[in-house]
Amino acid sequence: MRKIRIEKMKGGMLMMGFMSLMLLACQPKSEYQKVKERELASGKVVEDLFLDLRFGMGRKQFYGTCWELNKKGILTNGAHHLQVQYKPSMPSGKEALMHFYPQFEDNQLFFMPMEFNYPSWFPGNEEYSNDKLLEDVLGLLTGWYGEGFFEVSNKEKTITAFVKIDGNRLIRVFKKDLTSVRVEMLDLRVRDISEMNKKDEAA
Repeated sequence: MRKIRIEKMKGGMLMMGFMSLMLLACQPKSEYQKVKERELASGKVVEDLFLDLRFGMGRKQFYGTCWELNKKGILTNGAHHLQVQYKPSMPSGKEALMHFYPQFEDNQLFFMPMEFNYPSWFPGNEEYSNDKLLEDVLGLLTGWYGEGFFEVSNKEKTITAFVKIDGNRLIRVFKKDLTSVRVEMLDLRVRDISEMNKKDEAA
């Protein structure tokens, strides 16, 4: 258990370090900066998220969509700080849970955090490690959104994430801790990722 707590602490430190990752990635001439500038300059608008959810929808519409999906047994309430639970079909065939809950600005959805985990995870089982989960989640997202995820990291290569930008829609994926992978989808028309990092640091 002590080992698990230590790993959790490492995960927390990783999260803190990650807050500065995208700032580093935003340095001029980085691949991230080039792709972001190119996509925003394209004028392409991408609002689709998943399961009929999209950027720009209001709270009432979001809750209504989730309610309809709940009645069909697709979504449930999860025991997680991100309250909505979904069971996606993972490329590996393993059971995984996806929890999500969006943020709104001026009653418009602009940020969608999601967290994935394997319910069958237990210490020492490499088949359910966060490395395997990250690989699985990237495969799932590539199936949903297409190819184009690229890796960004800090100078020491100790903190990494995978990013994809289509027009205004940014997706970043990273290992949150020992058992979970976090995905964040951001509407760059509303906020830049650096603003979200500063907000998290201030929380």
